[in-house]
Amino acid sequence: MLARRIIPCLDVADGRVVKGVHFESLRDAGDPVEQAARYDAEGADELVFLDITASYRKESTTLAMVERIAESIFIPFTVGGGIRSIEDAGAALRAGADKIGVNTAAIRDPELVSRLADSYGSQCIVTAVDVRREGEQWMVMATGGREATGLEALAWMRTLENRGAGEILLTSMERDGTRRGYDLELTHAAATQLSIPVIASGGAGNLAHLAEAFEAGAHGVLAASIFHFDGTTIADARTYLRGRGIAVRP
Repeated sequence: MLARRIIPCLDVADGRVVKGVHFESLRDAGDPVEQAARYDAEGADELVFLDITASYRKESTTLAMVERIAESIFIPFTVGGGIRSIEDAGAALRAGADKIGVNTAAIRDPELVSRLADSYGSQCIVTAVDVRREGEQWMVMATGGREATGLEALAWMRTLENRGAGEILLTSMERDGTRRGYDLELTHAAATQLSIPVIASGGAGNLAHLAEAFEAGAHGVLAASIFHFDGTTIADARTYLRGRGIAVRP
């Protein structure tokens, strides 16, 4: 079995790491470069940097900050937020990103995912999918959860896979920042319907929640609050998960 991935997330707004609830009520969580260096030193498997204001402000990702983070870490590093073109992706990769995250731009132009995969390889392309439950369906949201798209989430994720996405970063908006645990039903449905890795996001409040997401089929878990604010370390997470019989790196 492939080792599962523990992935701290840096949501960045106006040059600071922030964390909210349901994508709102943002709380400051420190300097992005300092936080990135901390998680690298603790042995995180990867790091995700999301410029959470770039899409709705129609701005580009802050490349200077990407460069500073890349210079301070050695682990794989995904950059998302404001990536709208092959040129944007190339600039982020040259600044030090290992992978590119796209979300709203892929909704606007699904062919962008194919172009990115052709240009840089599927292994480099992370497609973020923000989901809100509506009745019995999971629906995709755009522009940082501000805009309904009318896209059914599971069908959209299959489209992304067919377009060449290398993995799905799947966020439950209802769970985001609540610490009530990931949406396990959503995670399991995506993991069983897709052949590419699914990273669960939204709702981690303790180490048991990480284990539950892996047991539901996630290949990676994205977490912020428990690492930013609770004093929980990556080593704590590894020890706990190994105790639950989940394969993680030593």
